[in-house]
Amino acid sequence: MSANTNGNNPGAKRGMDVLRDPLLNKGSAFTEKERDVLGLRGLLPPHVHSQAEQAQRFLTNLRKFPDPLDKFVALNSLHDRNEALYFHVLCENIDELQPIVYTPIVGLACQRFGQIFQRPRGMFIGINDRGNIANVLRNWPHPVGIIVVTDGERILGLGDLGANGMGIPVGKLSLYTACAGIHPRLCLPITLDVGTNNVALLNDMYYVGLRQTRVKGAEYDEFIEEFMAATQEVFPGALVQFEDFANHNAFRLLEKYRDRICSFNDDIQGTAAVALAGLFSALRITGTPLTEQKVLFLGAGEAATGIADLIVSAMVANGLPREQALRQCWLVDSQGLVVKSRTKLAEHKLTYAHDHPPAQDFLTAIKMLKPTAIIGVSAVGGTFTQEIVEEMARINTQPIIFALSNPTSQSECTAEEAYRWTNGRALFACGSPFDPVQLEGKTFVPRQGNNSYIFPGVGLGAIASGAKSITDDMFMSAAHALAHLVTESDLEQGSLYPALPRIREVSASIAATVADSAYKQGLARKPRPGDTLRDVESQMFDPRY
Repeated sequence: MSANTNGNNPGAKRGMDVLRDPLLNKGSAFTEKERDVLGLRGLLPPHVHSQAEQAQRFLTNLRKFPDPLDKFVALNSLHDRNEALYFHVLCENIDELQPIVYTPIVGLACQRFGQIFQRPRGMFIGINDRGNIANVLRNWPHPVGIIVVTDGERILGLGDLGANGMGIPVGKLSLYTACAGIHPRLCLPITLDVGTNNVALLNDMYYVGLRQTRVKGAEYDEFIEEFMAATQEVFPGALVQFEDFANHNAFRLLEKYRDRICSFNDDIQGTAAVALAGLFSALRITGTPLTEQKVLFLGAGEAATGIADLIVSAMVANGLPREQALRQCWLVDSQGLVVKSRTKLAEHKLTYAHDHPPAQDFLTAIKMLKPTAIIGVSAVGGTFTQEIVEEMARINTQPIIFALSNPTSQSECTAEEAYRWTNGRALFACGSPFDPVQLEGKTFVPRQGNNSYIFPGVGLGAIASGAKSITDDMFMSAAHALAHLVTESDLEQGSLYPALPRIREVSASIAATVADSAYKQGLARKPRPGDTLRDVESQMFDPRY
C-alpha cells in the first residue's frame, strides 16, 4: 500500500490545504505535474526533491541536536507536517530513532509535555464530556481501525502524568505504522482525562489537562463504559488497546471488555509475549526445557502477572500440570516474597501466592528458591545488584536475567553489569536500549525486549482478519513466531531477539500467525485468504511516495 498521496483523493483539497495536511503533504517532492493539478505552482521552491533527499536533509539537521528531547520535538514536528516522510525516516532508521520516538525518551517527553506542546494530535476526552462522548468521537475526521487509549495514571515507570500521558498513545501508534505498516489514517491516539493526583502537574502553568484530582469508583467506571461503547458506535469493529492504566484498573478493565470488544492490554499481554519469546530464545542456548524453569519476578504488577500467566500457559501446553506450572513462577513485591500467609494481597497476586516461608527481600528469595531466571518489572532502577546477579551466576551455569523496566533510569541493571558480574555467562534482555558490551575479547549484543516486537503485528493481524477479540492463544502464537525469527548468529552474540531493522518482517509474520488464529477460532469477520502472509503484507502501508 504505497503512500503516494497517502490514499486520499487529491482532488478533495488544493493549494495550501494540501501542504497543511500531513497525510497529503509531500513538500518539495511534489512533481511538476502534481504541482499543476493540485494548485501548488509557486507555493514551493522550484526544485523537485526526491524523498531520499528530503530524508537526508532532515537527518542531517536532526543529528546536530545533542539533546534527545530536542530530537523528539523535531521528529514530532515532521510527523505533524509530512506523515509519509516521517514514517520513511523512521522505518529506514528504526535502530536510531525508536528510542527517541518511544522508550526511553518518550517518558521525558511526557514529563515535559506541556512545555514542548506545539500541535494537538489524537483526541483528549475528559470526564467533563460524559454523556456526549460519541459526539466528541465524531469530530475525528477519518475512519479508525485501531485506538490506543490511556488515562495517564501509570506512564511507564514514571507514575501519574495525567493528560501529559498523550505522548504514549501517539508514540505507540507511530510504531504500529512504522513496524507493521498499519496506515496512519486508521490510527487514533486517545487520552481519557479524569484528572490527576500529581500535585506538581496541578500547579504547573503548562499542564494541558483538567485541573482536578482523579475521578474514581462508579463515576470512573461509567465514564469508561460510555467511552468503550462509543468507540464501537462511531468506529464499528475498531481495536482498542489499553495503555498505561494503573494496576487497580488495568486487570479488571481487560477482563470486563476483552470478550465484548476487540481489545487488549499491551502492558499485560504484549509484555508477556515478548518476555516469553526471549525465554524461548534463552532456552535454545541452555538446551533445557521450559517445564524445568523456575522464574522469580521482581515486581508483582500487571507486567509480572501477565508474563507469569503466559509462561504458565506455555508450560501447560508442554505437558506440565497447571498446579505445578503455577509453582514454577514466584513474585516479589515491595513487602517481599508473595506467599499465602501474607494478608491483604491484591487479587491479581493471589494466583502466585504459594505456601512457602516468607522472604523479606529479593536476594533472600533467590537463595531460598534457586530460580533459573529472574525477570525485573519493578520500575525501580538498580535493584539487580552485584550480589543478586552473582548469586544467580553461582546457582546457574547460564543465568537468565531480564531487566525489563523502562525508561533507562528504571532498569534493574545495565547490560554491562549483567555480563561483567557473571563473567559473560548471563542470558540478558532489557527493557531499555543498551550498547554492545566488550568482555574478555567477546562482543555481546543485548537486544531490547521491547513490546514493539509484538503489539504492531498483533494489531495488524487483528485488522487484517477483522478479529472480534484477541485471545491468549494469539499472544502465545506471537511469542513462538518471534522466537522462531531469532537466528543462530543472533544467539551466538547473546541476542535473544531479532535485529530491529527486521521489524516489518517480524510484524508481518506475527500478524499472519494472529490472523490464522482468528480464522481457526471462528473469530474473524473477514473470509480466510488463500495465503495469509501475502494478504497481510498487501495491507501494509508503504511510506514511500
